[in-house]
Amino acid sequence: MAQSSALWGGRFREGMADIAHRFSSGIQWDSKLWREDIRASIAHARMLGAQDIISEQEAASIIEGLEAIAREIESGEFQFDDSMEDVHLAIEARLTEKIGPVGGKLHTGRSRNDQIVTDERLYLKSAIPGLSSKASELIEALLDKADEYIEAIMPGYTHLQRAQPVLLSHHLMAYVQMFARDCERLDDLTDRVNRSPLGSAALAGTSYPIDREMTSHDLGFERPTRNSIDAVSNRDYLVELASDCSIAMMHLSRLAEELILWSTREFGFVSMSDKVTTGSSIMPQKRNPDMAELIRGKVGSVYGSLFALLTMMKGLPLSYNRDMQEDKPAMFTVLETTLDSIEMMTLVIRETTFHPERMERAVRAGDLMATEIADYLARKGVPFREAHHIAGSIVAKAEELNLTLEQAPLSEYQAFSELFEADVFECLDPMRSIQAKQSAGSTNPEMVRQAIADWRASLG
Repeated sequence: MAQSSALWGGRFREGMADIAHRFSSGIQWDSKLWREDIRASIAHARMLGAQDIISEQEAASIIEGLEAIAREIESGEFQFDDSMEDVHLAIEARLTEKIGPVGGKLHTGRSRNDQIVTDERLYLKSAIPGLSSKASELIEALLDKADEYIEAIMPGYTHLQRAQPVLLSHHLMAYVQMFARDCERLDDLTDRVNRSPLGSAALAGTSYPIDREMTSHDLGFERPTRNSIDAVSNRDYLVELASDCSIAMMHLSRLAEELILWSTREFGFVSMSDKVTTGSSIMPQKRNPDMAELIRGKVGSVYGSLFALLTMMKGLPLSYNRDMQEDKPAMFTVLETTLDSIEMMTLVIRETTFHPERMERAVRAGDLMATEIADYLARKGVPFREAHHIAGSIVAKAEELNLTLEQAPLSEYQAFSELFEADVFECLDPMRSIQAKQSAGSTNPEMVRQAIADWRASLG
């Protein structure tokens, strides 16, 4: 059975094949934009009446009908019919049922091409600040943990090898910086989204004397878009959204990976509460960091959406092409997955207990103070490259003797340089090493405290 061709006017003599209709329908996705579609339609109808393109009475009837449909959808009285191709046709068909042929006048001076981009931009204008708000909550959770463990010492890593001692709070503040940049990128995107495409029509604009400034202001946009072809064919705001969220998900995944590693018995740096872990079906001793693992895993769907959008757009001639219908699954996947992942990570952080004694034991068990030995010699005039070589030789000798750097006798140090004195062992205290850092942005406790205070002030 073929679908009716009534919606498409007199050009078509046969209806669309059922399989073609099912293949091309996007209403399961764009019906999520019904609020934005009705809001934009009300603004358009109000403008049509103000410009005498339709009568004020007709505009009022259309607006009243649209408001009634919104109430029907909210209450569940009106359900979107899969036989309709998209949200625009579904709402217009219901409007015509309610108020008669005048409902068809709503489409004067516009196209579904400018409708959908208007709906998407309206949706993003509220969704993007929601993402930033959730990211700010995650930042607050990290600040709380940094405050709680302000003087806890841990091994800092490079190449996943113990490198130098740092404060746990300093490590956590690194993620604060990452998520803050994610917020900055999203806020920057909001400025580019805040343009109204409504009135661009199919691609060339319209011969009706519409007032795009009026509808733009009515919908809360900063201003109308400046080129009708670009307005209906542009999806780079969605590519940018997916890119920004991919970066945020990458940051979430890195933090998740560290928490997963740290929760193993091999590390033992953290424990996660029952709220964010699961057990095993056959191994009763297990406490699995499933929520962190799922955050790490969900990165793939956001990355995939970014590449789906890039691939969809890469070969499209101007202006609108039906390929662009596939933007909405990607848009909603990106927004929902990123929002859920940020919210879940906030809970994971709040439900994580750190074990400073295990972290400090890891610091003292290794040779993390080797750089301090090199710096000790450098401060006595030895060129740093030579000091570095001497420090490495001492590390090798301590390993040969199965001793830590603190346990090795002064005589072993002096065998490599007569400049070593008893005060070298003072340099081997991890907290003293941390406190000695003077460069801006370092792990120095006072600098970390100030960084936390500055971030709390900026968040209000």
